[in-house]
Amino acid sequence: MELLGHLADGFATSLSPLNLFIVILGVTAGLFIGAMPGLGSVNGVAIVLPLTFIVPPSSAIILLAAIYYGAMYGGAISSILLGIPGASTAVATTFDGRPMAQQGKAGLALIAAACASFVGGTISVVLFTLFAAPLADVALAFGPAENFALVLLAFTTFVGLGGDDVLKTIIMICLGLALSTVGLDLISGQPRLIFFDQPGFYSGISFLVLAIGIYGIGEILYTIETQKSAPTVTPAKLSFRELWAGMKEINKLWKTMSFGSILGFFVGMLPAAGATPAALMSYGIAKLMSKTPERFGKGAIEGVAAPETANNAASTGSLLPMLTLGIPGSPTTALLLGGMVMWGLVPGPMLFIEQPDFVWGLITSLYTANLAAVLVNLALIPLFVWALRMPFPVLCSLVFVLCLVGGYAPSQKLHDVWLIVGFGVVGYVLRKADYPMAPLVLALVLGPLMEKSFRQTLIAEQGNVLAFIERPLSGTFVAISLVFFLFPLVKYFKRGRGRAASAAK
Repeated sequence: MELLGHLADGFATSLSPLNLFIVILGVTAGLFIGAMPGLGSVNGVAIVLPLTFIVPPSSAIILLAAIYYGAMYGGAISSILLGIPGASTAVATTFDGRPMAQQGKAGLALIAAACASFVGGTISVVLFTLFAAPLADVALAFGPAENFALVLLAFTTFVGLGGDDVLKTIIMICLGLALSTVGLDLISGQPRLIFFDQPGFYSGISFLVLAIGIYGIGEILYTIETQKSAPTVTPAKLSFRELWAGMKEINKLWKTMSFGSILGFFVGMLPAAGATPAALMSYGIAKLMSKTPERFGKGAIEGVAAPETANNAASTGSLLPMLTLGIPGSPTTALLLGGMVMWGLVPGPMLFIEQPDFVWGLITSLYTANLAAVLVNLALIPLFVWALRMPFPVLCSLVFVLCLVGGYAPSQKLHDVWLIVGFGVVGYVLRKADYPMAPLVLALVLGPLMEKSFRQTLIAEQGNVLAFIERPLSGTFVAISLVFFLFPLVKYFKRGRGRAASAAK
């Protein structure tokens, strides 16, 4: 009954005229952002983040979450019509979505993607509602030592699950932690790392500046270099007859979509995992379980439905650890976490007690955003087809201007504008060198919390470092962190033994 009461209060917040308008505006903007090659939910949230200061925090997070949701829907549009994923989360959708479009089934593929996204979003929001409060209750037992250990776990999951190049991931985490110490010391107030004696660094490096520079300017520079020619857009017309036929076809895929939704939600909860591996895993399992696996890659509708349910479910799942534990489950939720910190809100279990209207307003807004996204998506498909024909130089110029204006508006300091340009160039170089960006952003956001928790624990325990492993919860997190950190070494030695064995043969 308590859960129903929270939901009723949340719907009263999310269905207010302002927030309902914000949801529709956010999913529409997100759909266009997700559909544009080179953009994506991370870039869209980073660009729009400065605008959130003109509305209350509860409305601001609803706007960003709606953009995030809409972008997950929109990524399938360019994957199907262009054969170019709007974001990495929609890579698996191109495997069968593009062949369907080339066979004259673009409308059916878009309907399948929209409906599958709706199913994945709906199931994951229900799971989110059921798991949010219990997980927050468990997290109420956390103190400074547990908070430090939990942040450490977030970083080591990026190391253990983030790919083969562990060294690059560690370098980016260390770089982010170093940048998070710029400014005044948390306890003594002494200035630290004031580069070139510039007074602008006394207030630290804004998370917003770094995010816009790396995900905005940096992505533009990289996309300009890699975009060799304008891709061909496959035409798509959508009639009520095609919509009805598509719904009937989708109805046969309920097993695929149900499994993909549950898989995506729980994979999305894992830091460093997110929607991209969830979509690829769902596609692979759907192919494995299919009676006709030979059709995959040649225009199988299951190949569109499986990744789309998983990536939308994962986008919701990644919000759960962010709200309840203060650990983002994806690069986009790292941006959302940074936004909450800027608005004066502290993610974690106390948020459910101190700001219940904010939390349950966000949770219930996911229901309305999911419904709005599928309706807007189906209604505006012809408009998306037209927008994808926008000249690429025009799109890049527009995004570049929005990045600079968005970075200047909150602080109104030219110092931040130069930093955005500088981080944009650095982000481009790092992207060229194949360095992951998510650990850098995560470290800048969580660095101050990690330092504060570490120093609070040492002060309370009179310098006893063993306090981190003596407490049951923090000791458990440290042990798991150690496992994740050593996991790449185990894989490396196993690989070496395999090579040695094959060479001996």
